[in-house]
Amino acid sequence: MNAHTKQKVTAVFDIGKTNKKFFLFDKHYKEVYSDYTHLPETVDEDGYPTENLELLQQWIKDTFHAILHSETYNVKAINFSSYGASLVHLDKRGKVLTPLYNYTKPIDKKITQEFYNTYGSELKIATETASPQAGMLNSGLQLFWLKRKHPEVFKKIRYSLHLPQYLSYLFTGIPVSEYTSIGCHTNLWNFSKNEYHEWVSKEHIDQLLAPIVPTSASFNTSYEGKKIKIGIGIHDSSSALLPYILSKKKPFLLVSTGTWSISLNPFSEENLSTNDIQNNCLNYLRIDGKSVKASRFFMGNEYRIQVEKLGEYFDKPYGYHREVKFNQNLYLRLIKKPAIYFKFEGISLKRKELHKTDLKPFNTFEEAYHQLMIELMELQIHTIKNAIGNASIKTIYIDGGFTNNDVFIKLMAHHFNNFKVLTTASPLGSALGAAMVISNKKIDAKFLKENYNMKKLVPLLLNQNVKHGFSL
Repeated sequence: MNAHTKQKVTAVFDIGKTNKKFFLFDKHYKEVYSDYTHLPETVDEDGYPTENLELLQQWIKDTFHAILHSETYNVKAINFSSYGASLVHLDKRGKVLTPLYNYTKPIDKKITQEFYNTYGSELKIATETASPQAGMLNSGLQLFWLKRKHPEVFKKIRYSLHLPQYLSYLFTGIPVSEYTSIGCHTNLWNFSKNEYHEWVSKEHIDQLLAPIVPTSASFNTSYEGKKIKIGIGIHDSSSALLPYILSKKKPFLLVSTGTWSISLNPFSEENLSTNDIQNNCLNYLRIDGKSVKASRFFMGNEYRIQVEKLGEYFDKPYGYHREVKFNQNLYLRLIKKPAIYFKFEGISLKRKELHKTDLKPFNTFEEAYHQLMIELMELQIHTIKNAIGNASIKTIYIDGGFTNNDVFIKLMAHHFNNFKVLTTASPLGSALGAAMVISNKKIDAKFLKENYNMKKLVPLLLNQNVKHGFSL
């Protein structure tokens, strides 16, 4: 088959912490091919688990080469979407200097203390950079940590690239930065001044950050003899938001669910207050450098930890939780006497702390599972309300993995019955945004309806006199 009869496609690598995905989209943004993999982790020099960058690079290379030489597809463009808060440090020859440090890795207290003693209190820095303080999750702090902990390595750094831009660099060899990666709780950006925070230049870290270019930038280049437009990558949460922003004009909130549950409000006009920061709110940057108010918690991660424990306790195989449907009688019985039974391990939002999880009161997996979802939903309600703030939002979209969770969806319908709540069954969210951002093609208001299998949630007809909720 010659190049003229092959189908023209845009390729996207969508790299999550858990799943690595590869998609091909046609000119109408329809998925025509996909490939998924799960790669085993490795450990860094301290034995802390982290992404195996070599394996990831190999998978990307093998996957792309197979498609590049396929008889069916003609790849015209490629872009990259990936999780943020992760930096790849390169020497002057472009060689990777360190492991891809995991954003959950703890930072030595002495080093963070030195940072705040030098540049201002945690709350001051967090408010100015719209980044609730969270160690390595504020990826700019990783550079400060590296400078203090491994000065001999730090001296060799020529560029520190955000992960989406590093994936692009693998194809282009051109180091760049862009707003969505700079603006995802990195501690690097001063949101009121719209520039890097002063600590960045005082530590000479600005010299290691590649030039900022628009997220929509691309390089027309020849790759293995084929002309391809190569995008510069985009942070996955911002990418998932993009199809909504491009096709919807009325204010909305997007609840993007997965390892993190992130409530994204692209219509917030207010700067973050210290109270917002204390409630784990943050700002992201849109592709145009405007801010998006967001509130997040580690829902998917906590959910995974807890359902594994439930399975062990009730002797159910892993995966059993996926079949549990919402049971109204169970729910009504559980909320009659609100209480906390689960000790959460990866969530630091304010709630009553338990010494350990107590599953004894529950007779079945289903009953304990409903209680788990009630406790997670209380935190979800808080984060949504924090993200909305003063914005006049009447519509909530939910996308990501939890759209398939019947209990979660029914509870969302119940608690937000004064909003128009829609699920959008597109597992392509962040990948699709990455494809769109390097295309000049306009999309209209019908796009979500036609491509996202949107379903409006019907509020539950429960006994509304029942009191529910508990103090966090």
